Amino acid sequence: MNHLRTAALDRLVAADPGLVRLRLAGSAVLGIVLAVAALLPAHVPLTVTLVGAIAAMMTAFTVNDPTPGGQAVTLVLAFLTGATSITVASLGSALPPMDSIVFVLLIFVAVYAQRFGPRGTALGSIAFFLFFFPMFLQAHVKQVPQLLMALGVGVLANAVVRFVLMRHHAEAEFLRVRRAFRARLGAVVRATEAYLAVNGSERTRKQLRSALSRLHECVLLIEDAAPDVVDARAADRLRRRAIEVELAVGWLAITVQRTCSDELTAEVRDDLIARLARFRALMERDPRELPLISETGEYSRMLVEGSRIDEHAAPGDGVRKALAELALADDRAQRAAAPAATPDPLDSDTDDEPAPKFAYDNRTRSAIQAVVGGGLAVLGGELVSHQRWYWAVLTVFVVFIGASSAGATFVKGVRRLGGTLIGIVGGVLLALGVGGNTPATLGLILVCVFGMVYTARVSQVAMAFFVTSMLGLLYSLLGTFSLEVLWIRVAETAVGAAAGILAAVVIVPVRTRSVMLDDIAAVLDDLEEFLEHTRGLLAGEENVNIIELSRDLDRGVEQVRTTIEPLTHPVNLRSARRDYGWHVLTTLETIAFRARHVAARAQPGQLTGTDADRLRQFTGRLLTNIDVLRTALDALDAPGGPTPGTLVRDDGTPVSDRVEAAETRAVLSSLSHLDEALVALGRVFGVEATDPRVPANP
Repeated sequence: MNHLRTAALDRLVAADPGLVRLRLAGSAVLGIVLAVAALLPAHVPLTVTLVGAIAAMMTAFTVNDPTPGGQAVTLVLAFLTGATSITVASLGSALPPMDSIVFVLLIFVAVYAQRFGPRGTALGSIAFFLFFFPMFLQAHVKQVPQLLMALGVGVLANAVVRFVLMRHHAEAEFLRVRRAFRARLGAVVRATEAYLAVNGSERTRKQLRSALSRLHECVLLIEDAAPDVVDARAADRLRRRAIEVELAVGWLAITVQRTCSDELTAEVRDDLIARLARFRALMERDPRELPLISETGEYSRMLVEGSRIDEHAAPGDGVRKALAELALADDRAQRAAAPAATPDPLDSDTDDEPAPKFAYDNRTRSAIQAVVGGGLAVLGGELVSHQRWYWAVLTVFVVFIGASSAGATFVKGVRRLGGTLIGIVGGVLLALGVGGNTPATLGLILVCVFGMVYTARVSQVAMAFFVTSMLGLLYSLLGTFSLEVLWIRVAETAVGAAAGILAAVVIVPVRTRSVMLDDIAAVLDDLEEFLEHTRGLLAGEENVNIIELSRDLDRGVEQVRTTIEPLTHPVNLRSARRDYGWHVLTTLETIAFRARHVAARAQPGQLTGTDADRLRQFTGRLLTNIDVLRTALDALDAPGGPTPGTLVRDDGTPVSDRVEAAETRAVLSSLSHLDEALVALGRVFGVEATDPRVPANP
């Protein structure tokens, strides 16, 4: 029983690092409870009470400013914005088609407002949804004073929850993120066990890839949360140690996959699986505990065996050595015994130009597409139902929020429709199950709200399921539940998804490939900056913390992952395009992985004299290759531009030759692998490379 409880807790912690989504969903539910409790003594109509509950839910869900002061300002603006939307919606319901015109214009405002950061996104969403819900509840002009009072109660309820009952504690959240890191590290080791057990399969390969990706996300969360809790010196030390663990576990995964390509006896395979399981059992789940793994005989045996392995390694020794390196990195991370942080001059001076607040770009283009899609949704929705056409407009808004290309809009539309279809079944079963029992209906509505907020950031399908189930319960509560109403909801969702996709494809379309090329160009810019400062650091010419630069590169690759999803998603039926997308993403992940390896081990002045000269030549060639790739991307995005040159390969002489220090050789080896990945990226985009057998001058 204890084992099952521990496993379940590990999965919960790993699925929601820092329990951020759990806290957000809990605050939404608690805010609704407080708002309803405050409105009940006033004996206001049910529709007014629901507006207060919706205001509490929306402010909990959308207000995400980084500081408490910023959140307070956004809450005040949310009340003013919501009051305007409710008033206009109530007036518009008496003056059709004024309501549909304003509703469509609100789509443009809400989508365009995303360019103004978290506050713009929050206010745009609140303006849209607090216009939508009065139409859904069929509010009248005479109810406006009561609706505004309910809105104020809802916003105030969220403020009480946010600043008093469920305050954000940076220390506690940082501890939870570190616990999630421990759990996700164990998940990667468990995935390597599964991979070994079946000698590698497509299913276990995907599981291992997913586990590594989730661990990487957790490392980024640690880096984001650390400065709020510890000083800069300790935060830098923790970053470096977390990266070392990530690199070690990544190398373990690579070694396991290579080992499975060899012939292994059953005894060797069982021994490796047992060692991995034993290591996982020795890991501390709570980072406040002492690094007990280093105090065990198993830990000592792993280190001794790992140090004895040489070029005559026996089958499975590569995994044993990688496991020993992971154990050492994990112990060092737990002890946080690292060298002093180096100052980062990049933090003091920045030459980044501020983004223009008003400009014609992809965000503006998406807003125009959303307006056209909303207009089409109004027309199509009216054909389905004169009373509930607004569901189609809502779907258009949802599929355009956060979508940067026509492909992303298509994927979101399909997910929205799929979740709605599944939610119909859930809504019918729940509504029939409660059978008019008001307390049970209210309880299930709160469960659906919790599920909607908890899954919003990770699954569009799950969120749509909870939304549709909640609507079925709301219809039951309002006394208007019927299967016909729910099927109208499905039809309106289909109309809205189709209208949004049509607008995204026809009206000034933004192709996924075009956005992807722009994002890859941004990654190359980050890589260029990283290499320039790495060269200066290794040669002793500057003292800069390149870990921050490697994280900028990581975030750029994550943006490419998001952009390229329409190509890699199963909804894309063309296998060649899926393979193309995965190839691009895998190559960029390799570049980011090697950059992390360099950042974790590079120290000031590691190379001097002739070695520094060879490093300058080597990195000079890499920077030249980056320029060639950038030109190739420009030519693909805008045909007719300058013709890209040829990538220059390494002439076969490793830059790490004659370097005795193991740490320095490891850094230079990673730079060499990064060089190979650049050539592989060029191959994807049709850029030729020189023959490695022919020496080429950098």
